[in-house]
Amino acid sequence: MRRKKVLKISLILFLIMALILLICNTLINSFAEGKTFTDLSDIPSNKVGLLLGTSKKIKNGNPNPYYTYRIAAAVTLYKENKINFILVSGDNGSIYYNEPNTMKKDLITAGIPSEKIFLDYAGFRTLDSVVRAKEVFGLKNVTIISQKFHNERAIYIAEKKGLHAIGYNAKDISIKSGLRVQLREYFARVKVFLDLAFKTEPRFYGDKISIE
Repeated sequence: MRRKKVLKISLILFLIMALILLICNTLINSFAEGKTFTDLSDIPSNKVGLLLGTSKKIKNGNPNPYYTYRIAAAVTLYKENKINFILVSGDNGSIYYNEPNTMKKDLITAGIPSEKIFLDYAGFRTLDSVVRAKEVFGLKNVTIISQKFHNERAIYIAEKKGLHAIGYNAKDISIKSGLRVQLREYFARVKVFLDLAFKTEPRFYGDKISIE
């Protein structure tokens, strides 16, 4: 009897968690509908593109396709005159790991002038990147550059924090190859609502920086 009771409670908790994941995912998807773009001919122009950071390589040392595709998307937007500047926001957690600097080097290699690239070294989380884009870099409108699932979450956070955002979808990878990231995204979306409920702030703010 005790075992059956434990199993019943476990099942109820599992169903509750599944429902929470589903609701959070649906709310963010619905909110971002019509605000992310894959076709360049459809996306409106913005002064600044916010390129969300990620590691250049995965743990086994192979290239990270999410990184490669985000760089390519940012370069395409700039060269097609859909953005005038690129704000790279990522983790700068140690002297051995610096997403913004690494991304800037690859953007320059791809033909983006260095003076058109601004770096946010305190983009430790998507929330930090989005809020700092508004509060530190003074943006009112922005084109977020990442994969669609990430753009949707970032757009939701941005709008709730007073930053008008659209997203340009970098190429994604297959569900099979990106299964771990996709699963993690569901829990990240739940965290969005917790952060908003508890009024979570970025880890750092700092001096104002004007992009021009």
